[in-house]
Amino acid sequence: MSYTDTLIQSGAITEEGLAQVIRDAGKKFGGDIDSALVASGIPESTVIEIKSKFYNIPGKVVEPKSITPESLKYIPEDSAKHYGFAPIAFKDGILEVGIVDPENIGARDALEFISAKSNTPFKLFLITKRGFDVILGSYKGLSGEVDTALGQIVDSELDKELAQSGGVVIEKNRKIQDQLKPGEEERIVEDAPIIKIVAVILRHATEGNASDIHIENAGDKVKVRFRVDGTLHTSLVLPLNVYAGVVARIKILAQLRLDEKRKPQDGSFSANIEGRKIDFRVSTLPTYYGEKVVMRILDSERGVKPLDQLGMSPRNLAMVREALAKPYGLILITGPTGSGKSTTLYSMLNELNREKENVVSLEDPVEYHIPDVNQSQVTAEIGYTFATGLRSILRQDPNIIMVGEIRDKETAQLAIQAALTGHLVLSTLHTNNALGIIPRLVDMGVDPYLIAPTLVLAVAQRLSKKTCEESRKEVPVDEATRAIFERQFKDLPEEYKKEFSVGGTMFETVPSSICPSGTRDRIAIYEMYKVTKEIQSIILTNPTEDAIYKAVRAKGMITMKEDALLKSIQGIIPRAEVYNFSSDLDAEE
Repeated sequence: MSYTDTLIQSGAITEEGLAQVIRDAGKKFGGDIDSALVASGIPESTVIEIKSKFYNIPGKVVEPKSITPESLKYIPEDSAKHYGFAPIAFKDGILEVGIVDPENIGARDALEFISAKSNTPFKLFLITKRGFDVILGSYKGLSGEVDTALGQIVDSELDKELAQSGGVVIEKNRKIQDQLKPGEEERIVEDAPIIKIVAVILRHATEGNASDIHIENAGDKVKVRFRVDGTLHTSLVLPLNVYAGVVARIKILAQLRLDEKRKPQDGSFSANIEGRKIDFRVSTLPTYYGEKVVMRILDSERGVKPLDQLGMSPRNLAMVREALAKPYGLILITGPTGSGKSTTLYSMLNELNREKENVVSLEDPVEYHIPDVNQSQVTAEIGYTFATGLRSILRQDPNIIMVGEIRDKETAQLAIQAALTGHLVLSTLHTNNALGIIPRLVDMGVDPYLIAPTLVLAVAQRLSKKTCEESRKEVPVDEATRAIFERQFKDLPEEYKKEFSVGGTMFETVPSSICPSGTRDRIAIYEMYKVTKEIQSIILTNPTEDAIYKAVRAKGMITMKEDALLKSIQGIIPRAEVYNFSSDLDAEE
C-alpha cells in the first residue's frame, strides 16, 4: 500500500481531492504533497499523523519556539539542507531529529555518521516541509540579519572595484585600503547597512556571552569570531567589500584615527544593548591583509562577583579574607592574560570597607566601576604610567591601593615602598604559578629584604570551563582516578590529606537537554599561600621555587592542578579540564 492509498483510506481526503492535490504539488509546491495537502485545508497535525502511521515513525509538528539553539550545534546547516533532516531539540541526552523523507537512505546514513562522530544518540521524527523550513530559519540568527544588511548595500565605486578585481582581490584590497581618504571612509561607514552589520555583531556577541570579538581579513574573506567560555568560534563570514566600512565604523565609535593603518591603536566605546550599558575595549593591529580588530566586551551590569562565588575553596577563601583584613602589606595575583586576575582583584576591592577607607585604583583600562573606589586610568601616551600614577596616589592619603599590573622595576619598588609605609597594596604579576612570584620580584631588581616584610599573600589562577548543574552525573570512583589522586597528593602531609580525601563517588560531565555541551561559563582554579615567618626566612636566604614549594607544601598548599582535580571530582568542572594544568609532580616524571 502506498502513502497516497493510506491518505484515502484515512478518510482525510477523497480520491478526486487527492488527484487535485497531486497536481497542485507539481505546479505550486515542487512536488511536495504534504504542503499541498495542508494548503487544501487538511491540518498539518493530521498529515503528520497519517504519514507517521504509514512509515511507523513518530511525527512532530514543529513550531519556532520549540527549537533549542543548543541543539542546532549538532548538525551543520549545510548538512541539514542537503539531506533534508534537522535537529529539533536535545532531551535527556538524546538528539531529536526531524526528517522530511524517511525513505532517503543517504540521509539516514549521514545521520548515523554524525551521531557516531559526536557520540550522541538520536531519535527520528517525521516533519513536514514547513516544519523543516522553520528549523532552517532558526539557523539564521546572526548570519541572517547580516545577510539582510548586506543585501541593502548599494554598490559604490569602491565596492565595484573590489568585486571585479577577480584573482587579484587580495593585493587590490590592500592597495585601496592604503589610498582611501578619511572622507571616503566616513562616507562608507555612514551607510545604514554598515551601521546595522556592526550593531548586529555587537548585539549577538553580547547576547551569546562572548568575552571578545575578533574581526580578521583572511585575504579572500573576512572572519568574525566570538570567544565564548575561553574558546574562539567563527560566527560569521563577511565579503571583502564591507571590510573597510566595518573597520572604519568601529574606529569611529572608539575615536581612533581613520587614516592610521600602519601602527596599532587602542580605544573604547559604550553601547546600550537590550537596555544594558555594555563597554567595548577596542584594539587594532596591522596585519598582511589589513587591520585586525579585537573588541573586549565588558558588561558592567553583570556586576562584580562576590568573593565567595569565584571558586575558592573554604581554606583559600579564609586565607584571602585574612590578608584583606591586614592594615598593610602586598597581595599579588599572577596568571596569563585572560585568566581572571582583574575579576579577582575587583571582588577583593568589593569586600573591603570602602566607606571608612580611602580606596584608590590605578588601572589600564578601568574595566568595571566599583562604588566608593577612586579609579584612575593610566595613559602612557602622555606619560601617565603605573609608576607616575602610583607616586601621585601616595599623595592622596590612601588606605588601600590597587595597581592593575606591576610591569617594571620602578612600579614594583614603588608598590613595595607603599606596602612598607602602611598601605595595603593589591596588584598582578606575570608568572607561571604562585611559587614564581618571589623569584620574579627578585629578578625585577627588588631587594629580598624589602619583599620579606611586605608580601602577605601570593595567588596564582587560571580559568576552566564550568560544568552545568543539570549535566552532573554521579558515578563510582574508578581505580585509575583513585591512583591519580593518591599520586598527586603523595607529598602532602598526612594532617592535610584527610581534608582532600576522595570518597566512593565522583561526577562526570554529560550532555543534557538544557546544556548540550555539558559546560557553561567559567570558574577560577587557584593556588595560593600566605607568607609566614618561615617563608620570610627563605626569601632572605634562598628565594627559589623549590625551597618555597617545600615550605608551603608542608603547610598544606595545593597546586592549581590539584584544585582542578578536586573540582572535577566534585562535578564543578569537566574531567578533561584537569589536563590543562601542570604541577611539580608532572615535571618530576
